[in-house]
Amino acid sequence: MSQSMRYSRQERPLRLLEIPLPGRTDAILMKEMASELLQMQTLSAATRSRSRKKGAADLTETEFLTLDLLTKAKILTVGEIQRQIGVLPAQMSRVVRALEKRRGGALIKCGINRKDKRRIDIELTKVGRQLHTNYKEVRLQGMMNFLEVLSKNDCREFMRICRIIRGQIESMLMR
Repeated sequence: MSQSMRYSRQERPLRLLEIPLPGRTDAILMKEMASELLQMQTLSAATRSRSRKKGAADLTETEFLTLDLLTKAKILTVGEIQRQIGVLPAQMSRVVRALEKRRGGALIKCGINRKDKRRIDIELTKVGRQLHTNYKEVRLQGMMNFLEVLSKNDCREFMRICRIIRGQIESMLMR
């Protein structure tokens, strides 16, 4: 972010929760906050799309989620990955095929499950692990660029709120 876009403490715009809300119901405030989150997600997706055009690693969100799961678990079946990221079987098949037949080398390796011959085990290759690491670093750097305008107090408050929201999302995924 350019120097001209950074705010000092005195000139920083009011945060949403600091604005007096006479007559606003909790439901309206929730919708406004959700709208802000959606707009941030949309803008973030647009910046990722632009990064891909500039030569950054080209992964879809589903491909990244698949690689991310495989970094945390050595081997997963196609069905396990599909259930965890919540895609349809046909979509998962396309993702697996794309990750297997990647230019520059396969990102995953598929094999028949030893215990159940009907299942396919998937594991990350060295190329896949490296691409995942590089892609994640590019995304983190992009996010850090957005966050550098925050003061230390804003950062602490942001982290506190993010952890609450992340916990809520994680608990919803476990249901």
